[in-house]
Amino acid sequence: MSKDVSKDLETDTVNDTVEPGVDDAGVADKGTEATKPTEATEPTEATESTEATEATEVTETSAVDESTEAVEHPSGTAKRSIRWSRVVAFGLLPALALVLALGAGYLKWRDNTVRTSEVAAKTSVQAAKDSTVALLSYTPDKVEQQLGDARNLLTGEFRDSYTSLTNDVVIPGAKQKQISAVASVPAAASVSANPSEAVVLVFVNQTVTVGGTAPTDTASSVRVTLEKVGDRWLISKFDPV
Repeated sequence: MSKDVSKDLETDTVNDTVEPGVDDAGVADKGTEATKPTEATEPTEATESTEATEATEVTETSAVDESTEAVEHPSGTAKRSIRWSRVVAFGLLPALALVLALGAGYLKWRDNTVRTSEVAAKTSVQAAKDSTVALLSYTPDKVEQQLGDARNLLTGEFRDSYTSLTNDVVIPGAKQKQISAVASVPAAASVSANPSEAVVLVFVNQTVTVGGTAPTDTASSVRVTLEKVGDRWLISKFDPV
């Protein structure tokens, strides 16, 4: 009996000795497990800090890139503004200057043309009046000289036809029948005129005396065409209207 009791006591003693070890191991395991989260937390915080730093650097890099792109590539509005300024500077302004120069040249030419036409109209009307009086006026004693001088106021085919008429009909008749004629021009108007040619409408009154008879008066209108020969207006056509 005493041996059995001794064995039981030894067994209990061994169990008591082992259990604290088991408890220590359990405590140790728990301590280890408690320590592990702390160790895992520290790398996580370091990783998060690194990622935050990298994200900040990426953001700053992106901002710099965007700023660089904004500088290198201005907006479409700026591009359009630059293009329009070039168009205005190198396209519209020279074209406008050319148009203004052409307009000024045309106005000057037009003004000169109008002035020249006015001068031509005035001088041609006076020439038509004077020449018409000379063509239709003569006396029996001076008919050859008077009509010969009038012939110098003509040109072209009309000069030839007038010369034939006066030499064949007017001069012999004036001498034979003592015919005299006096012409006057109460009115004349320019129909058209340019520096080289003019047309004048002439109203003519002519008084003709044959011998000792009473004079007769006639009124007529003539369309006179003149050409500028040198500095003189000469009659090229003399058409009764």
